Amino acid sequence: MINKKTLLSIGSGLTILTGLVAFTTAPSFADKKPAIEVVTHAGAGGGTDVNSRMMMLRSRRTLKQDMVVVNKRGGGGAAAMNYFMTRPADGNTILTFTVGHAITMAMGKTKLKVSDMAPIARGTNDPQILMVNCKKSPYKTPEDFVAGMKKGDKMTFGGTHTGTIDHITVYLWAKKLGQKMPKYIPFKGGAELATRLVAGEVDVGTLNLSEAAAPVEAGDVCPLVILGENAMAPIPKAKTAKSLGIDLVLSTTRGFVTHAGVDKARVTELEKGMAKAMKHSMYQAYLANSGLDNTSPQPSGPWGKQIAFMVGEFGPALKEMGLIK
Repeated sequence: MINKKTLLSIGSGLTILTGLVAFTTAPSFADKKPAIEVVTHAGAGGGTDVNSRMMMLRSRRTLKQDMVVVNKRGGGGAAAMNYFMTRPADGNTILTFTVGHAITMAMGKTKLKVSDMAPIARGTNDPQILMVNCKKSPYKTPEDFVAGMKKGDKMTFGGTHTGTIDHITVYLWAKKLGQKMPKYIPFKGGAELATRLVAGEVDVGTLNLSEAAAPVEAGDVCPLVILGENAMAPIPKAKTAKSLGIDLVLSTTRGFVTHAGVDKARVTELEKGMAKAMKHSMYQAYLANSGLDNTSPQPSGPWGKQIAFMVGEFGPALKEMGLIK
C-alpha cells in the first residue's frame, strides 16, 4: 500500500524547502576563494533552480566556498551550456545538467560535447513510470501489460510535449518490445496527463511518481513498470523493466558537472564536498518531499555513465522518430 503521508508531503514540503532556500543566509568565504558559479537553465523557483540551491545550502559549507546561481534560460538548456563553455576551466563553474540538456545535445543545438564535461555528482533521479487506469485498463499486472505490448495490442500513450524524455520513453519502450511507435498524445504537464489518464483519454501515462501522487493514492491510477534501477517502496506492485527482462532505464534526472580540463584533484574536492552536503538531513528531506529517496545522489562514475548513455541513446532515437535529420 502506498504511503499516504509520503505522497501528500510532495509539493507542500517542497514549498517549505523552497522558502528555506530563499531565506537561508550563507556564510561568506569571499576572503579565501572566489565564488563558484552554478549555472542553470531554469528561472528562479523552477525545479532545476531549486535543486541547485538545495545542493548549495550545505556544499558552500563543506567546500568552504561561496556559491552563486547563474540563470541562463533558453534553447532547452542550450543557453546555459553555451555560457558554461565560455567560462574558464578552473573548477569554479558548475553546470546543473539535466535530461533536457542531454536531449538538446543529442539534437545538436549546442556545441558542448560529453567529452567537454567532467561529471561531479548526480543530485536527483526520478524514474519514468508507465501507469494505467486501475478501473478501465485490461492490464492488472506488469506481466499482463508487457504481454499485451508484445502481442501488438493497440494502446494510446500520453506524455508531456513532444521531443521530451516522455516522448522518447514511449518510443524506446515500444522498440525494446519489438513494436512500432504507438499513438502518442502530448500534454502540457504531468498533472494534466494524470487527469486525462483517470478520465480514460489515454491507455498509458508516462509519469513520475510525484506527478501522479494523488490519483495513485486514490486508487485511480496504477503504476505498472518502473524504468529505474530499483523498485520503489511506495508502489510495491510495480516492477522494474529490468526485472521483467527488458533492459531499459530512463529517468528525469539532474546532476552537476564542471569542465573536462579542471585539475583532477579539484574535481575530487568538488565531488567529496557535494556528496557530503547531499547526505545532510536538509537535502535528504528535500528528496523525500520530492517523492525521491537516498539513491538519487550518486558519485561521478555512475553519473558520468548515465550522461553518456542519455546523449548516446537519445540521438539515434530522435532521428528514428523523425524529430531530427
